[in-house]
Amino acid sequence: MRRYGKFLGILAIGLATMLTFADLAEARRAGSFGGFGSRGTRTYSAPPVTRTAPATASPIERSMTPQSQATRPAAAPNQTGRTGGLFGGLAGGLMGGLLMGGLFGMLMGTGFGGGFGFLGLLLQGVLIFLAIRFAMRMFGNNQTAYSGAGAGSSARSNVASGPGFHIPRMGGVDFGGSSASAAPRTPSASADEIGISQADLDRFDGLLKEMQTAYMAEDYSALRRITTPEAMSYLAEELSENATKGVKNEVRDVRLLQGDVAEAWREGHVDYATVAMRYESIDVLRDRATGKVVSGDPDTLTESTEIWTFVRRPGTDWQISAIQAAGAAE
Repeated sequence: MRRYGKFLGILAIGLATMLTFADLAEARRAGSFGGFGSRGTRTYSAPPVTRTAPATASPIERSMTPQSQATRPAAAPNQTGRTGGLFGGLAGGLMGGLLMGGLFGMLMGTGFGGGFGFLGLLLQGVLIFLAIRFAMRMFGNNQTAYSGAGAGSSARSNVASGPGFHIPRMGGVDFGGSSASAAPRTPSASADEIGISQADLDRFDGLLKEMQTAYMAEDYSALRRITTPEAMSYLAEELSENATKGVKNEVRDVRLLQGDVAEAWREGHVDYATVAMRYESIDVLRDRATGKVVSGDPDTLTESTEIWTFVRRPGTDWQISAIQAAGAAE
């Protein structure tokens, strides 16, 4: 066992390093501009797909909305209520069995760790734990991917059964090239439960431009006015990270190209509207000190498609509540 002690130690360190990099990658992805905020009780449910965003939206990864039983996705029939944690679930069972076997083997002077002492037992325990944690992580990611694919297929099937609500003249764009196609479509009861008006649509268009302008100017006062406190906290965090890195985001010439209301509903006295928006803009990252372009093209318009959720409370105007990236079309 002593001959393999060094090899096992190097392997354990390698696994720990790999998992650390995976955690950092997940942190960066969760901190991106694509999935934060709240959609009320529908925060953890994917909004219906639309013509503007025909693929399932990326999930909201950062939210202060508790994932209660009402908002938690339905559990599989064979899923138990046992909690996870360090020694919970399958990993806990395997770890417990192996560690107990190792302890008995060490006490008897044979078997697991018998010739390597207590240090060997600890080293092997850490190695096994890291290996099991990595396997469970990979299994969980694959399971999530398959679930997301299934949800997207189901959503597309629902849209195929009837036209989704099309934003009329939002941004001054004639979507179909004729008066018939540019006319408003009547939303279905399942898509628009509160009756979104043309004034609401114009406000959503205005908020898109106001938010991009305030974000570029790092105008915290304007951001607080047009966003919810939760959304503001995530935007402020993004701006703080940019300042720490010595860069500044420049977004200008924002113009809405196409939009659709994915769904609109009421919870108590609070209205929600989730809208898919495809827009073009000049979007670059500049060095704060020199003004030099770090990424992006200052002379070329680029298109973005995002899912924005707006919230309106009694006596107040619409505010930005959540932003999600549009999923990649298959």
